[in-house]
Amino acid sequence: MKLFSITTILYGLSSLSGTLAAQSFSASNLYYAAGLTDSQSTTLLSGLQSAGVKVLRVWLDGQSGSVKGTPIDSFDSLQGSSPSDWDDTVLNRLDTFMVKANSYGIKLLISIHSYNALEAANDFYGQWYGTGNFYTDSNAIEYFKERIAHVLAHVNPTNGKTWSQSSEYIFAFEAQNEAMHEQENPSALTAWQCTMAQAIKDNLAGNTGILVTTGGGAYLSNSLLDPYFTCDALDILAIHAYGTGDFETSALQPYVTRAQDAGKKLIMQEWGSCYTDASNNNCNGGSPLSSSTRNANIGDWASSITAAGIPWFYWQILPNADPHQDWDYEVGIDDVNWEALKAAGLAAGNAEAAFDFSAYLL
Repeated sequence: MKLFSITTILYGLSSLSGTLAAQSFSASNLYYAAGLTDSQSTTLLSGLQSAGVKVLRVWLDGQSGSVKGTPIDSFDSLQGSSPSDWDDTVLNRLDTFMVKANSYGIKLLISIHSYNALEAANDFYGQWYGTGNFYTDSNAIEYFKERIAHVLAHVNPTNGKTWSQSSEYIFAFEAQNEAMHEQENPSALTAWQCTMAQAIKDNLAGNTGILVTTGGGAYLSNSLLDPYFTCDALDILAIHAYGTGDFETSALQPYVTRAQDAGKKLIMQEWGSCYTDASNNNCNGGSPLSSSTRNANIGDWASSITAAGIPWFYWQILPNADPHQDWDYEVGIDDVNWEALKAAGLAAGNAEAAFDFSAYLL
């Protein structure tokens, strides 16, 4: 039997570890997922699974009627006209949905609030504080910490555990989608983000199986503000981008290196390909692109993001045909452009990532 020195063995293990690259993944958004019927969720989740999707991002804002061509089972926002006005319908709906998603190999990224609701004054935060004072008023900050605590303390009856303990179902939490969208007060925004990220961490109570992320900005650079890289409570920095220059591998790579150096992970949490020939970052109006042109856009831009080593979340994949409304980035399962997006999602899952998410995926 041939004997090997400890040095030789350690060198071999080191060489092996260098060849084991982290795997990337694709993901999607559906902010009104809590309103899907059972048959709609089956269509969505089976389609997502076929495209290699590993995470679905959902919101807790109320929705009713038909949204993006999806007739939904209406539900109210988590909070209404006052801090004590709780309606857990959205949480209860997502209890069922997250269990079903798990069976398709998919976890949820849960956005605890949205700037959209704040701007529309759909709940007391917008009514009382607007889009400015919400981030600086001490009472608003404390009320929002209570919202975080309420969400993470919610118990899923299927596993009998709180959401804070349910890493088998939940990939990550974010405090707010596109917080302070116009970034009128960046120092207040970044302080608020880190404060709320810490509040999420505190309510996770040591569970490191669920990540904490930002909710993105309006484009690449304002999604990745300097203080985010030094906030200990943030695990992921999320990019929202629709301008095609922000999809370029060369534009993304410096941020990848910076995130790696800071011990952070990056995701492209929102991106999309406009259905029309309007500017991609202002997808209103215009004439429909040919299917082949849009297919090429989806494939090319997804490839550029993937080549930078960043997992991506498409905005949005629908369980129905896309009705082509304003801000038309959606792709319906088995509808026009679905095969192109599906191929891009599967390619992402076979690509190397700059960040290791393997412990957080099914």
